[in-house]
Amino acid sequence: MTEPTRLSKRLIERVGCSRREAELYIEGGWVLVDGQVVEEPQFKVQDQRVELHPDAVAEPVEPVTLLLHVPAGHSADKAAATISPATHWVDDASGIRVLKSHFQRLTVCAPLQAGADGMHILTQDWRTERKLREDLAKLEQEYVVEVSGTLSPAELKRLNHGLVFNGTLLPPCKVSWQNETRLRFALKNPLPGQLVFMCNSVGLKVLGLKRIRVGGVPMTKVQPGQWRYLATKERF
Repeated sequence: MTEPTRLSKRLIERVGCSRREAELYIEGGWVLVDGQVVEEPQFKVQDQRVELHPDAVAEPVEPVTLLLHVPAGHSADKAAATISPATHWVDDASGIRVLKSHFQRLTVCAPLQAGADGMHILTQDWRTERKLREDLAKLEQEYVVEVSGTLSPAELKRLNHGLVFNGTLLPPCKVSWQNETRLRFALKNPLPGQLVFMCNSVGLKVLGLKRIRVGGVPMTKVQPGQWRYLATKERF
């Protein structure tokens, strides 16, 4: 029985790398202890089998952005608390390997309308955070709104342009029927409560709100309660 030692030290002995390289390998999820990935350089090992993945690269972990599908009836905060490897969308095509560090130091960007579900954005990347803070007013957001009631062609036209909210004429937006009970809104920088107000103004009752896109990034087919990574080539 050997004395407990740091995983990083054991890896150095095992593969002959530097201390910094050992830490990068471990934090990058490339090191296995008895077949299980361990991401903490300070993890104590004794006689366990320590292996380095053959594709391992000693590079810092890049910050990520997560797109969470908040389920109907759940708050964004409550849904975000469930983010884990187990809720990762199985069809995520980003190619990003899931690491425990990806769930730390996440900042909420472009918050959902009150009472809405759908696409919730959390990021570690300061560039994404700045983009969504500084340019959000310029980015089109798309919501699907479940409604009850009837809507004449003239009222649909008013939804597209002509309503006054809090004493200000709302800018033009794009509103169309998705099906018999759902309207699709594409608009920039919706104000808090704006979508519900717009629907109520033409005699419609709002039953549900779902955000499905921000800028050039759609929610895709991520299931409620699951999340995916923002792919490298995707741009808000």
